[in-house]
Amino acid sequence: MIKQPKLSDVITERLESMILDGTLAAGEKLLPERLLAEKFQVSRPSLREAIQNLSAKGLIERKQGGGTFVSRSLNARMTDPLLELIGSRPETQFDLLEFRHSLEGMAAFYAALRGQNHEFEDLKQALSNIYKVNDDAENEAQALSEFYLVMAEASHNMVLLHVMRTMQQMLTDNIKRNLAMLRSGADVEDKIVLQRQVIVDAIVNGDPIKARDASHQHLAFVEQTLLDINKRDVKVQRSLRRIITTE
Repeated sequence: MIKQPKLSDVITERLESMILDGTLAAGEKLLPERLLAEKFQVSRPSLREAIQNLSAKGLIERKQGGGTFVSRSLNARMTDPLLELIGSRPETQFDLLEFRHSLEGMAAFYAALRGQNHEFEDLKQALSNIYKVNDDAENEAQALSEFYLVMAEASHNMVLLHVMRTMQQMLTDNIKRNLAMLRSGADVEDKIVLQRQVIVDAIVNGDPIKARDASHQHLAFVEQTLLDINKRDVKVQRSLRRIITTE
């Protein structure tokens, strides 16, 4: 005879999944017990037991008179001072760009493989949002970061989504730096717009290999363009130094 799982264990698993996929973010306050029980259509004692299970695992925290929250320490390992230092140093920006090949290529592949129609619509809207703020570097970088997050959500890979959520600020900063350098040294906006569209089209058309390859090609183009700008700037600086020393 197969033993039926306890209702509280089922609720615990559902809440764990919501924390894992980012539906419930670190530091977020849970609904009051009564409303949460209504949402899951369970009794309050069963819900209370599930909350106790999560608390014992360190996933949630109860504050006297303040409610119940997803633990803020969940993201600590991904947002520690060392990672902040890595994200702030110019010499690591290419390392982050290389790392994005894995993250975004995987997100594109699995979004094409597993994404649903409503998620494709969300992705197309996220792409459109990028071009509504392209005169503001800060907002454009944030819109691009959200675009990649929507792609990760469509991948239905909880580990990938969690990594991208917890690293979102670092990735946003990397995108912002890259955009600033590209605009100061290369006229590539039209090519980049087309590359992003190719990625989205491949995902919507359910072609995971093309989606992944398009993502890699886009990032490789950005990387090579940035390297070319760096080389050009070094040559300019050397030329300026020669002019100064000969005057």
